[in-house]
Amino acid sequence: MMGRSHFVISTGLTMSALAIFNQPITIPAILITGISALLPDIDEPNSLIVSRTLPKGLIRLLQLLLIATGAVVFFSGVMPWPWNIGIAIAVGLFSFLPLRTLRNICMVGIGTSLIVVGQGIAPWNYIIGALLVVCVFLPHRGLTHTIYGLGIWAAILYFASHEVSSAIWIGGSLSYALHLLADSLTNRGIRPLPPFKFRLKFNLMSTGSRWGGVVEGACIGLTVIILVITFYTGRFQIYL
Repeated sequence: MMGRSHFVISTGLTMSALAIFNQPITIPAILITGISALLPDIDEPNSLIVSRTLPKGLIRLLQLLLIATGAVVFFSGVMPWPWNIGIAIAVGLFSFLPLRTLRNICMVGIGTSLIVVGQGIAPWNYIIGALLVVCVFLPHRGLTHTIYGLGIWAAILYFASHEVSSAIWIGGSLSYALHLLADSLTNRGIRPLPPFKFRLKFNLMSTGSRWGGVVEGACIGLTVIILVITFYTGRFQIYL
């Protein structure tokens, strides 16, 4: 299923569920729910969550900085010959790596920074940083599309927010789970409990196909209807 569809369906249904069960819908809860709706696709460099966090323009800026760094090393004389030539060429070649590869490298850099620096700020930064690094090397619809991935994310949210608001960890966990359920509608499905070969697959659609667009549109339409009903019954309130 496309990223935009995941965002609308998982976030909309989760917000409706929180309202129905009288959970306080706060701005942090909405933000975490939206992130969780896209989070399972973090193992795909061109997914919506990664491409919006590391947009093409930012990657192009990184490439320009790398080229500038190579030129400075080559012409400034800060490195003796022939090291200046070798480093300049290496940096230059590095800057022309494919977009998805550069995004993966950025994710490793961000994850490593969270592990090294963020741990002193909040202990969960260490776990999140480690997950970012690990996700770079995972195949798409791998660990992040399993019950294990859902459990890890739910545990992080619970221990980080249960003293603040139960709506944050409940909303984030439910939104993540709805993403997995939506992917189970496709012809590829998911493997929720590897190494067991069982695949949860309803085979109702193929992502990117015409029929797939119809199914996604129907799911989005149903989500909007549920949101409207929830809103007009007065159960949907945002607490600032």
